[in-house]
Amino acid sequence: MPNMTAKLLTTALCVTFAGEALATEWNVSVWGKRRAFTEHIHKLAEMVEEKTGGEFTMNISYGGLSKNRENLDGISIGAFEMAQFCAGYHPDKNRLITVLELPFLGVGNLDEEVAVSHAVYGHPAVQEEMAQWNARLLMTSPMPQYNIVGTGAPRDSLAEFEGMRVRATGGLGEAFKAVGAVPTSVTATEAYQAMESGVVDTVAFAQHAHLSFGTINQAEWWTANLNPGTVNCPVVVNIDAYESLSDDHRMALDESVDAAIDHYLANYGDLLERWDSVLAEKGVTKVELEQSELDAFKDAAGTPTHAAWIENIEGQGLPGQELYDLVNSTLDKARMSN
Repeated sequence: MPNMTAKLLTTALCVTFAGEALATEWNVSVWGKRRAFTEHIHKLAEMVEEKTGGEFTMNISYGGLSKNRENLDGISIGAFEMAQFCAGYHPDKNRLITVLELPFLGVGNLDEEVAVSHAVYGHPAVQEEMAQWNARLLMTSPMPQYNIVGTGAPRDSLAEFEGMRVRATGGLGEAFKAVGAVPTSVTATEAYQAMESGVVDTVAFAQHAHLSFGTINQAEWWTANLNPGTVNCPVVVNIDAYESLSDDHRMALDESVDAAIDHYLANYGDLLERWDSVLAEKGVTKVELEQSELDAFKDAAGTPTHAAWIENIEGQGLPGQELYDLVNSTLDKARMSN
């Protein structure tokens, strides 16, 4: 009997250790608070845990693991396994995906944003550049066109943008600079304080961020149709962590991406439908610029900025023109399918 008991105990311990060996726990670094911008990450974590019977879990941390500008660095050294970042925070580290932040690309909706982002993410040169940071692009965080909020008299012409201090990063910052504004690239979490203290006059965000970071609470007006572009914020995973997953866990992760994006799009769509009521509730005036002003903005900040980006990237021996053409051809296909 003692021998039998010992054998049973040994078997139980082996099963326990085997179960522990199968368990995978990832840390995920994001910032701010849970909002429309991070819903796909939560959905992904939920689906992966369900598909693996609880063997693969994700701990999503809002600022507890890293600052938002340092998430890519954290991925590169394996400080955590998954993270979200925005290309405009460090364009020198992710040069190629900044094509998606060029102003006036003509992206019309979130579905088109997903299509162009994932097409660019799939390009070998983009994957190679991100691999230098030990990062594998997993999915985008699609956002609608940015618009600005401000205080005081509404700015409804380009002449009024002269000298305007605006929180805008990446290609958007370059667009505003082209019409005489003064962009500053404070992070999203710093935007409210920058607006409150007068460091900036206006803040450019997508709708969810104006809500989440409180800039809408200081706003007296919001541009409804400026639509100069958006920022691109991928979700990436550490390559070593990804490759060390079991086949089942890796499959659960990969196969959950599309459903997580669909959940994100549905959730964001609800927010966009509520936006007018949010403006009314907070007493924010909706400002619409004349088409002639919009055309002038596009002429000043669109094509010249695109050409400069292509020249800069090509000058570094990278396929700038090829990626720019990929964005446009993907947009054409997306519109045809619609």
